[in-house]
Amino acid sequence: MTNLQHIIEAAWNDRELLKKTETIQAIEYIIEELDKGRLRVAEPTADGKWQVNQWVKKAVILYFPIRQMETIEVGPLEFHDKMRLKKGYAKLGVRVVPHAIARYGAFLNKGVIMMPSYVNIGAYVDSGTMVDTWATVGSCAQIGKDVHLSGGVGIGGVLEPVQASPVIVEDGAFIGSRCIIVEGAHIGKQAVLGANVVITGSSKVIDVTGSEPIEYRGYVPERAVVVPGSYTKKFPAGEYQVGCALIIGRRKESTDLKTSLNEALRENGVAV
Repeated sequence: MTNLQHIIEAAWNDRELLKKTETIQAIEYIIEELDKGRLRVAEPTADGKWQVNQWVKKAVILYFPIRQMETIEVGPLEFHDKMRLKKGYAKLGVRVVPHAIARYGAFLNKGVIMMPSYVNIGAYVDSGTMVDTWATVGSCAQIGKDVHLSGGVGIGGVLEPVQASPVIVEDGAFIGSRCIIVEGAHIGKQAVLGANVVITGSSKVIDVTGSEPIEYRGYVPERAVVVPGSYTKKFPAGEYQVGCALIIGRRKESTDLKTSLNEALRENGVAV
């Protein structure tokens, strides 16, 4: 891997090296490793944090210029693109409902279900996760085990700038319909997001369950139950409401995700 990293870093600084066989083979090898889940753009570390492998992300970006456009025909449908699509779902143990699409270079672990949805190159989707109808998993996003991405959820992709962190959704999280999670946002284990919550890397996530608010930026703690909210911000033209996310409770260990969300909403008198 150290040798591969050196090759990628050299090509990143000098694009003329993309013409060399050694460089092309290194990039293609890395994309294959991503496709099989043996290599990741970001991975959890022993101390519970996440390490972003920026050189792997660079390899994904460099994969585009070494590919040629081609026409793909599927019955009456026609596509014109540089990238291959993922294949071999039966062997992988992945259920793929028409018209779900995953690009080659995205990893789908055993037990993943893709309703008509989209998973982009570099993404990692772990076992037992549901990617529901019209949900999208952007490039390099990291989705944990037994996650539920409800209908219309948008998980943003992060390729450039290279230093930007990918979106991370940890094990057991429930992401409600039409939620948008982008720009390196991080959703903790078993967190529950109600419909239409928007989390960016700089979003205010405010815990309002205690006597004083506790503020996070772009991060939802483990088991938090979150709904859309707003706060007042002063501008030269006056005071206006700006969107944020509110933590209104914690998911109970004794109940499932949907029950936890409904109970938290009822307890706080919030309809979502």
